[in-house]
Amino acid sequence: MSPDLQPLLLDALLAGGVLLLLVVDLFLKDTSKAVLADLTALIFVGLFGLSFAVDTSGSAFDGAYVGGEWPLFFKRLFFAIGALTALGSRDFVAERFMRRQGEFYMLLTSCVLGMTLLPGAQNLVLLLVAFELMGLPLSMLAAWAKTEDTKGQDRDAAEGGMKLYVVGAASTGVTFFGLSLVYGMSGHLDLAGLAAAPGSPLLTLGMFLTLAGMSFKIGAVPFHMWVPDTYQASPTPFVAFLSVAPKAAGFAALAAVFVKGFGSAAAVWAPALLAITTLTLVIGNLMAIPQSNVKRLLAFSGVAHIGYMLMALAIGTGEATGVLLFYLAGYAATNIGAFLVVNAVGGRDADVDIGLFNGFSRRSPGLAACLLIFLLSLAGIPFVVGFWAKLYVFIEAWRAGLGWLVFLGALLAVVGLWYYLQIAYAAYIRPPAADREQPVAVDPRTRLAIGVCLVAVIGMGAWPSPFIENALAAAKAFIAH
Repeated sequence: MSPDLQPLLLDALLAGGVLLLLVVDLFLKDTSKAVLADLTALIFVGLFGLSFAVDTSGSAFDGAYVGGEWPLFFKRLFFAIGALTALGSRDFVAERFMRRQGEFYMLLTSCVLGMTLLPGAQNLVLLLVAFELMGLPLSMLAAWAKTEDTKGQDRDAAEGGMKLYVVGAASTGVTFFGLSLVYGMSGHLDLAGLAAAPGSPLLTLGMFLTLAGMSFKIGAVPFHMWVPDTYQASPTPFVAFLSVAPKAAGFAALAAVFVKGFGSAAAVWAPALLAITTLTLVIGNLMAIPQSNVKRLLAFSGVAHIGYMLMALAIGTGEATGVLLFYLAGYAATNIGAFLVVNAVGGRDADVDIGLFNGFSRRSPGLAACLLIFLLSLAGIPFVVGFWAKLYVFIEAWRAGLGWLVFLGALLAVVGLWYYLQIAYAAYIRPPAADREQPVAVDPRTRLAIGVCLVAVIGMGAWPSPFIENALAAAKAFIAH
């Protein structure tokens, strides 16, 4: 095998999967295209399994891309997220976008391809190209509903997609300008060269602009304005994907540029990152309290969780970076499961109001129990994965001398429990509406996706050791390299 292909083998196979979807779509009738969701899920599951059997170490293209445990951890995470999204969106997409199913899954797979390339990128140009390969399909998928409903109910999707595109384009411009200053002052496009570059005012400005541009990508405050509107307007199964996968890719890029590239200048950028972390924690949690739309509530909840992840990133040690990886994996399983349940309850309703969950436990007790566990994990209640994720972050922050941030994070976790319990209260205490007394219909594949998320949330909570050890090994390999 060519040395340049070995670390990119899984990515090359995924690119082949995109072409396979294109070819198969050409020969299918509109009524048969739902099978593309199963094929997409099969591609992701196959690559996830193959990732344990092949060697992806080494470097490619003169060191522009490096394989190993760090990118492999992210690839497995993205493959799992892609498979769950394909399963959870199958019936939704087949019912509402019958003629455009092939395009939906090709864009989804192309987006994941951009994400898998990001963690191993050691060159700023490759990193930015991978970022755009990830970002452009996201904007199209966010607006996928377009004008399906002639009454205009789904026309918000175009607005949500446009907001995501405009903000994404602006953040890309800011990031490009910042990195151009970095390149101009350092003379290097590779991350190792950045680490050895001498400090200067323009280099510092470039770092801050890059931090701002990438903060847009992950939805950190004060660059989060697009998050609630896009979540509310976009198809809910896609929001399950949007809420976790791009955030994980964004943190991979942030870690590469700041922990590895600008690690020696941490005294310059770490205070700014801590300020963003504090704002993200406070604004995300407080803005979630008055929300009556569940998708907007989970959107601001996601902003708050970004704050906890930024807390780990700001510390920058191998242990803290490993905790960040564990948090990303646990949050992905939890949030995807929660959004798939929300999609089942909301159905074709554009606005998933908390009132739709009234009496949910009487209508579908099993599904309501799944939702409750997902909400408790998001809130950080023992002993599901969300509890360990927050606890590990607090431990690392305390060790780093950030006791004040630990206290703030713990206080805001209590605030988070309050707004999550609003949904649980509606599901378990309030009676169902007269026209909503029937069980919630959920297709088998969505049930499977929710079940996998539930097993992951409970399993990682009951036995976190192997998962955190794997995350720490990947982070230490990243730091050592």
